[in-house]
Amino acid sequence: MTVKTSKELVENDEKYIWHALRKYNPESQPLIAAEAEGAWITDIDGNQYMDGMSGLWCVNVGYGREELAKAAYEQLKTLPYFPLSNSHVPAIKLGEKLNSWLGDDYIYFFSNSGSEANEVAFKIARQYHQQNGASSRYKFISRYRAYHGNTMGSLAATGQAERKYRYEPLSPGFIHVSPPDIYRSPYPGSEEEIGKAYADEIERVITWEMNETVAGIIMEPIITGGGVIVPPENHLQKVRDICDRHGVLLIIDEVISGFGRTGKNFGFMNFGIKPDIITMAKGITSAYQPLSVTAVRRDIYEVFKKEDEYAHFRHVNTFGGSPAACAVALKNLEILEKEQLVERSAHLGGKLAKEMSGLENHPKVGRISSKGLLMGIELVEDKISKNPAKPELLTEVMEECKSNGLIIGKNGATVAGFNNVLTLCPPLCITDDDFTFMVRTVKEAISRL
Repeated sequence: MTVKTSKELVENDEKYIWHALRKYNPESQPLIAAEAEGAWITDIDGNQYMDGMSGLWCVNVGYGREELAKAAYEQLKTLPYFPLSNSHVPAIKLGEKLNSWLGDDYIYFFSNSGSEANEVAFKIARQYHQQNGASSRYKFISRYRAYHGNTMGSLAATGQAERKYRYEPLSPGFIHVSPPDIYRSPYPGSEEEIGKAYADEIERVITWEMNETVAGIIMEPIITGGGVIVPPENHLQKVRDICDRHGVLLIIDEVISGFGRTGKNFGFMNFGIKPDIITMAKGITSAYQPLSVTAVRRDIYEVFKKEDEYAHFRHVNTFGGSPAACAVALKNLEILEKEQLVERSAHLGGKLAKEMSGLENHPKVGRISSKGLLMGIELVEDKISKNPAKPELLTEVMEECKSNGLIIGKNGATVAGFNNVLTLCPPLCITDDDFTFMVRTVKEAISRL
């Protein structure tokens, strides 16, 4: 194959590739990556950038991990494919390993993406209630600003109107409540009182909808793509209590928050709750292979073990839980444990919050929210009005960072007028020098506003 020049690659990119979330702009050229190592990406022209977003919130152990490539290679040689309508050894080992990471007893259904994992969760929840004689339970409550996927059900659960516009109507039965945003709370009082007030809103909706019709509540422990909204410490426990009172299943979406991102194995562990269903993806393989998981509490799974003709879960996924993906996931979890990257996320996360706290004095910074190596910096027009900053202001910061060799993100195409949060989500393996560079670059870019 003839080696293409940079110019030819750019031309062919324009000719053949339809880019995700990219508005039409003939003057804009995407970054075309050629290789990567650790937290750093090199483009086709040899320019290097630190990836402050881990791709799409997913490359938790960093780039260039030869041991992950070898794990896939060795498995592909041995058993490249086998469907989980039967079983294979890597899936069995991964299920056992995930239970040790959760410190609990769950059963695992494998898919390829977070969207699919959430679709599976919805189907399981509805069928579970049907088989318990509660056939009227089909609705799900989720939160505005949250993202749960791009398939018709997971997008219906998503609380981001700009992602849905021109694709509706979507799947019925999804209801939204306010995000637990302390900074923009309409409720007065202490953080604890605000956390309870947001939970009370959920309970009111369950009552208004009739609890006999509500199957589940789905939420990220921390709203991520919608602007890194960290809830009050008591909020998730209040929601757990509400679910127990009303017979509603609690589905926790760990697609971004899982596998060390927040300084714990899983994000919900920061809040002392036990979910009924947990969905996972992204960091489970650090994006080296497509894989997602729907973890189901064992007692829920037992309801499906009946001889009734339609009692079994009638869902199949051709590639979900492929042997190679499971082998990569096992090796990825081994790396996270061996290098103590969950603990490093907690350590650097605390340091990151401290280092960035001075930015809260900047007139354009409304709030800074973080947990582990996950951070959102909300820009505003001014601190008094709290009016969200114009998109151009975020673009200015992002371009300044990029010109200095750092890629950061923002909550794009979510809620009209509220795409004003800069995001950081670096690989958990970043070096001390990487960390210092990232912090300095972001602070200098914002200080220039």
